[in-house]
Amino acid sequence: MKYLVMIQGTQAEYEGMRGKVSPGAPAWSEEDVQAMYAFMGALNEDLSKAGELVDGQGLAEPARARSVLLGEDGKPVVTDGAPDATAVTLAGYWVLDCDSLDRVTEIAERILQCPGPEGMAVHPVVIRPILDGAADM
Repeated sequence: MKYLVMIQGTQAEYEGMRGKVSPGAPAWSEEDVQAMYAFMGALNEDLSKAGELVDGQGLAEPARARSVLLGEDGKPVVTDGAPDATAVTLAGYWVLDCDSLDRVTEIAERILQCPGPEGMAVHPVVIRPILDGAADM
């Protein structure tokens, strides 16, 4: 079965990765950033070798997002950027093809071991099964 595995973050945390301290988001050193990339690279390599990795991507910071919704008049309203630097949003994802929910849960537990600076926020790793047609509904 395929699963969407999501990691979360805030605009302030992205800024912390560039060395800027914010409330609730410590500054990352270059060594912290390199350790995180090395960890994620090794994880992706292991998932690929196991035949479980379908896709995986980190996402640009929320400040580079765009939201489109319908206004009260029924016309689209477009908003650029992060409305709130402390709002938790999708930071990256994997699409995994795993034999069981237990296996994908093991992977999520490994993701939580990603290194970072002292005091960094730890958000839940969210697992969602990907529906495979009307039979899954």
